Amino acid sequence: MVLEVALIDVLPGNEDAFAAAYAQGHPVLAGTPGCRSVRMTRGIESPSRFVLLVEWDSVEAHNENFRGTERFTRWRELIGPHFASPPHVEHFLDVPA
Repeated sequence: MVLEVALIDVLPGNEDAFAAAYAQGHPVLAGTPGCRSVRMTRGIESPSRFVLLVEWDSVEAHNENFRGTERFTRWRELIGPHFASPPHVEHFLDVPA
């Protein structure tokens, strides 16, 4: 399993519209083959900052099943207009305890 972490800064004043766009786009992302879970969080100290957490079967599942498809185009059409800047996206692996 791979965790995608996306730091998203939203234009001030667009937070509620962004949250509504995320709710509309959630099924597009969550229904992607290889997507295990999707969660969006919002900053307390920085309410215009959101963190998207997506569990994927692999980086390839993210890139090939989502980023390289119309699903990604639709997703960005919904949430992209609210971005203050491009999201910072990285992938992570669990560290064994």
